[in-house]
Amino acid sequence: MHILHVVGARPNLMKVAAVRSALKQYAKIKQSLIHTGQHYDANMSDVFFQQLEIPTPDVNLGVGSGTHARQTADIMIRFEPIVLERKPDLVLVYGDVNSTVAAALVCSKLLVPVGHVEAGLRSFDRTMPEEINRLLTDQLADLLFTPSEDGDKNLEREGIAASKVHRVGNVMIDSLVRLLPMAMDKKLNESPDRYVLVTLHRPANVDDDRILKIILESLLEVNTQLKVVFSVHPRTRQRMTDFGIDASRLDLREPLPYIEFLALQGRATAVVTDSGGIQEETTYLKVPCLTLRNNTERPVTVTMGTNILVGQDGARLRAELTKVLEGKQKQGEIPPLWDGRAGERIAEILTKL
Repeated sequence: MHILHVVGARPNLMKVAAVRSALKQYAKIKQSLIHTGQHYDANMSDVFFQQLEIPTPDVNLGVGSGTHARQTADIMIRFEPIVLERKPDLVLVYGDVNSTVAAALVCSKLLVPVGHVEAGLRSFDRTMPEEINRLLTDQLADLLFTPSEDGDKNLEREGIAASKVHRVGNVMIDSLVRLLPMAMDKKLNESPDRYVLVTLHRPANVDDDRILKIILESLLEVNTQLKVVFSVHPRTRQRMTDFGIDASRLDLREPLPYIEFLALQGRATAVVTDSGGIQEETTYLKVPCLTLRNNTERPVTVTMGTNILVGQDGARLRAELTKVLEGKQKQGEIPPLWDGRAGERIAEILTKL
């Protein structure tokens, strides 16, 4: 059996690492790895591959950045010959990036079975490109691997046959569980004892100068009570420059490799983010998470975990951080099957095909 993995962005790497590792235990399974190049920074991506012990991709399509339509089309054009040449028995796609839906579309036209890892997540907000990618990929997939019960219910509501759906847990947590001991052994140079860790990259938060200023002004106010360590996404840094926003009083950091960022997360007093994956990681780490969004495709992090949606409300953000400082933070628990074995469950299902 030949399984072809398709990845396109760093969040995909944490997921594919777990599944590839689990499938290596089965001698009859051949694996190939295709990187679309949707997001590719040589310095950062190479470190992620090393830390997660992922081999060099068999093919890098080198698509690069572009509009959603252009990027998706370029991936499809470059990916189709790879599928025709390599003739995989199954293509596995991950998450909700443009590479995910592009690969699923190509395979559906070529009648090649598709498995979607992290299926069933819904924000119910179709202004988010990722939501469109999730909806389309799940309709095209032959196997849908969900991280939590809400994913199963969403797929049932959308008419997906129950026989296609397998709740396996969260593969992203597999990589976290494996590398957490190494991360917590790392010494954090020049980091304060207590701090709020911040990431910010979604267009809704950083492309509007008014909203970005509200968020950063709130963080500057918080910084007078508790140090703010801000891992600044290149897009966000550019917008801060474009809008003339001075946030130099914050502890501004370049984006970090996975293990180093995990070390910062694990020791943080709280995390402020608009990232989907970080909502999950903080829930597992039981670190308070304040998400700068009005909705989330990962509601289990709110209903069970440590996550609170604060939208783009600066006053709400400051109020929730004050609760954390007073020791009144939300107490969460780890969702079922988020135990570091999701990749193994996927491998077991695939070997029975």
